[in-house]
Order: sequence, then C-alpha cells, then structure tokens
Amino acid sequence: MTGTFVGMPAFPTAARSALGDTQLRHNLAHATEVIRSKRAQVVGEVEGWEDLRLAGAAVKEAALLDLDVQLERLEASLIAGGAIVHWARDAAEACRTIAEVATAHGVDEVVKVTSMATAEIGLNDALATVGVAAWETDLAELIVQLAHDLPSHILVPAIHRNRAEVREIFLREMAAVGRPAPAGLSDEPAVLAAAAREHLREKFLRAKVAVSGANFAVADTGTLVVVESEGNGRMCLTLPEVLVSVVGIEKVVPTFADLDPLLRLLPRSSTGERMNPYTSMWSGVSPGDGPQEVHVVLLDNGRTRALADEVGRQALRCIRCSACLNVCPVYERTGGHAYGSVYPGPIGAILNPLLKGTGEPRTDSLPYASSLCGTCFEVCPVRIDIPEVLVHLRSKVVDSHRADRVPKAEATAMRAAEHVLSDHRRFAWAERLAGRGGRLIERFSGRRLPDGRAAAGPIPGLGISAWTDARDLPIPPRESFRAWWTRTRGSEKKPRS
Repeated sequence: MTGTFVGMPAFPTAARSALGDTQLRHNLAHATEVIRSKRAQVVGEVEGWEDLRLAGAAVKEAALLDLDVQLERLEASLIAGGAIVHWARDAAEACRTIAEVATAHGVDEVVKVTSMATAEIGLNDALATVGVAAWETDLAELIVQLAHDLPSHILVPAIHRNRAEVREIFLREMAAVGRPAPAGLSDEPAVLAAAAREHLREKFLRAKVAVSGANFAVADTGTLVVVESEGNGRMCLTLPEVLVSVVGIEKVVPTFADLDPLLRLLPRSSTGERMNPYTSMWSGVSPGDGPQEVHVVLLDNGRTRALADEVGRQALRCIRCSACLNVCPVYERTGGHAYGSVYPGPIGAILNPLLKGTGEPRTDSLPYASSLCGTCFEVCPVRIDIPEVLVHLRSKVVDSHRADRVPKAEATAMRAAEHVLSDHRRFAWAERLAGRGGRLIERFSGRRLPDGRAAAGPIPGLGISAWTDARDLPIPPRESFRAWWTRTRGSEKKPRS
C-alpha cells in the first residue's frame, strides 16, 4: 500500500486549514507562476509539440499493455549486466530488502537521490528503525528533511517555503546532523545553495551505500535513467561502493530509442528547461567505475491494481514532471500537504485511489479535489486525461457507498431529483412549489441569495449554507416557463400540418 502522511485529515478539512495560511498561498502562487511561465516559453519553441506528446503517450501505453513481458526482459538485462534484482509486492518488502542490503554492509547511513518511490514506501523511517540514517541530497528535499517537514510538490518539495524560512532552517538544524551553516548566512539563493553544497559534500565522500529511484528503465539494455538539475544525483550514483535503485514497475520502456520523446518532454514540462543539466544512465556494474554492487528493487505496491483499471491505468504513464500541479487552481491554493500523500495535486488525486483502492475517507475525498477545469490534461506531456479518471473514480466512490445503511445527503438528493424529473406532472408540481418558495424568500430577505447566511436566515435548517457560501444561488422565478407558456399561449390552437 502507498504511504500516507500519518495523522493527516481528509482533503476538505486539510484544504480548509491551508486556505487560511496566507504565507503558504503567497509562496505557492509565486512559485507556480514562475514555473508555468518558464514551461510555456520552452514548450512554445518546439514545433509539433502535440505530436511529441502523442509519441510519449504511445511509448508509455505500449509498455503498460505489454508490462509482464517487458519486466521479464528488464530483469534478464539487469542480471546480464551484473545487477541483483529484487521483486517487491509492497512497501514492507521493498523496505526490508533495502534495510538488509544496508545492514549487510555494516553502514549506519546512506545517501539518497530524490525518489518519489522511496518516499511512497516510507523508506527513511524504515531505515531509521534498524539504525540507518537516510540523508536526502536534493536541495529541496534537504530543506524538508532538516525542517522535519513533509514534501509539498513532486518537483519542488519545499515549494511552500520561502528563502527567509530556508535560512532559518539551515542555521537552526544543520549543525545537529553534520557541517553547520556559516554564521553569517544570508537568504540569497546562491549563498543558501553553497551552504547546502558544503553540508552535503562530506556525506557524499564518506557514504558507502546510496539509494536512488529511476525516471525510466529500458528493458532491452537494462539501463536505468535518472534526470536531475543539481548534480547531487550524479554524486550518489558514482561515488558509493553499493547502489540500491527502487524502480516502480511502470517505469519500464521497451527500447533505448523509446527514451527519445520522453527525454525531450520531461525537462520542458517539469523545470522549464530544454534539457536536464544531468542525465545519468547505468546498466548494472562496470568494473573499476562506479558502484561495484548494484541492486534493483522492482516495486509493485498497488501498480498492478491500477493496471487492471481500464480507465485509470493511464495514470501509470506519469513521468513525474509536476506540470499538472503547476496549473491546478486547487493545488495553488491548498498546497501539497492537503492531499495527505507523497503524490499531491491532480496526479495524486487519481494515483493514490488507484494504488490503494476506495473505502478509506482520506483516499475517497481525493477525486473531488478538483474543479474539472481540464488544464491538467492540456499540459500533461503524456496526455493523461486526469479529468476523465477523476470522474471515473468519483463513480467508484459513489458505488462503494450504495449499500450503506444510512445514505449520504447527496445520494438522497439525487434520488429525490430522479423521482421528480422522471415524471412531467411531478416536475410541474415542483416548479410551482419552487416559485412559491422564491416569493417567500424574497419577502423575508428582499434580495437574491449570494451566500449561505442569507439562505439560512429566512428558512432556518434549509441545509444549503455550506454550498451557497461559495456559490450564487438565484431565487427561483415567480413563474416558470411552463406556467408562462400556458398563460400566454395556452389558448392558441395548434396549427394543422
């Protein structure tokens, strides 16, 4: 099962709290606007961007539809290259395997490349239980770790922090876990980056074991690929003696040539760059060069469940670019923590329920964390139709509650609407009743109903204030169209044909 932030409430409650944090909203609005602008500029330079999206989607879809064959090819290629392959059905198996590798080498620390998969399985906490400290080496992940915080974004985990906050975190926390921050540390980005570099370098140089994920895994060559912007990944992938890579089974692509569209789509969609500064590739063990013991953990953890969903399986195409987060009006106002998982934003709203299944309140709330505006689909480099999957998952949540002994208010309202709308006589009766109710409301309020306070005043207990607090609710007209037609045209005879 995927990891969920322990103690986090369901999305509506968490989002309400986040909306009250003005600093958080300012940080998110500024950061996402910058990333959106950079992406739009570099995407606009590519002639035939839509064709490139189609090509990337086709590569991922073909691999998913033939996943069992491609995974067996990948395993054979990795073993031929000198890697040791482990299969992990869930988070517990994956963490146990990695802990066994670390303890077998007698280490008390590992360095990590940024990896959503390792965050998903809760690896850092699992290693801590066996006395092994896992050090994050990506700058944003380092900020989150030092702050004893949680990531809020796929690409920029510390997007909810500003540079003044980062300075305070470095000054307060670095000394306790390694090289301290310089005494005169300023909040200039270059100065903060330099402090992080000095802090991490001693960890790189002494680490014996490293842990990574992989952006892609090539079946026919056994090549794993990591793309990054800072160089910390390259340090982790080349300096330690032992490397353990945790790879979600959906990351496989059939051939090396299939990397072509994906490596052109990913940097433009994620960091707004034409290409990533560092693209590292390795295939098993190379004698005398890099790690001399390589382990690859192929992780399921709900992915076969998602694959079985014919509508939802397209979410497994995701290449973790975060473009959907950066354009989402809901994410921009609530941040990633409200989603209660390492996968936030629109992709998290579909990926988490697909991996875990329905039936848990926090997971069931996620498909509703969207306005269905469709912008996420428009920017997705591999054309995941997130709105389609959201609606599909909403239907699953509704279906899962059909047998409830006490139906929800929404279900009761829909059944009542079905009863009224299915018969013209009942509908006409409802129109007349609504018109009389409208006149009653006008008499007491003297105006339309723009918010819940007005609705709750004249008719206490109506139960619509939560809905109308954020929406306009017009007063029903005094006379329906049907009544107007009968009054003005009812006496006219129908023309003969």
